[in-house]
Amino acid sequence: MKYNRIFKGIFLKRPNRFIAYVNINGNEEVVHVKNTGRCRELLTDNATVLCEKSDNPNRKTQYDLVAVYKGDRLINMDSQAPNKVFYEYLQSGRFRDNLTCIKPEYKYGSSRIDFYCESNEEKYLIEVKGVTLENDGVVSFPDAPTERGIKHIEELIKAKEQGYNTVIAFVIQMDNVKYFTPNNVTHKAFGDALIKAYNSGVEILCLDCNVTEESLKIKDKVDYKL
Repeated sequence: MKYNRIFKGIFLKRPNRFIAYVNINGNEEVVHVKNTGRCRELLTDNATVLCEKSDNPNRKTQYDLVAVYKGDRLINMDSQAPNKVFYEYLQSGRFRDNLTCIKPEYKYGSSRIDFYCESNEEKYLIEVKGVTLENDGVVSFPDAPTERGIKHIEELIKAKEQGYNTVIAFVIQMDNVKYFTPNNVTHKAFGDALIKAYNSGVEILCLDCNVTEESLKIKDKVDYKL
């Protein structure tokens, strides 16, 4: 996926989950943050950020904050990006080379699972999670407690019992990482649910990305430790 009209800026402050103040070309701009997570380790004082300017001149916030430099590491933090690049990944045949059906936002049980796919007589349910939390090359999820994430895992376990091929895909919004692990410090219950899913036959797929200032694309599989 590609962005249009990207501008570099300097992060100033984030008064709430939805907006931040960024210095762009010498002007203090109110920008929309495309990630409602905490992201405290990313949006630090004077961090260099990347913002996409809207094509709509009547929009209240003219910019969307989509990426940030953490030192020399460029991290995409657009929470909509993982599903977009994973859809491209499915279409490319890199997940399975014989998919005959791809349906985003598929209703299953009491949840909406990110993707339903078919390949010959096989049926897949896939839940996608974006990963932005990194420490010394080790990446983890979540960056805040997520009861919704546990619910999705439980739905995948149930679907596996009913004969579906089930996958939880962690799209790591950066490259050159060592491995993925659940963030048990922040939410051990999610890590426990992930181990239960693994033991139930749910496939865990961890993928890093090629990140540029104007694009994001899934790169390779990454090791994980539960």
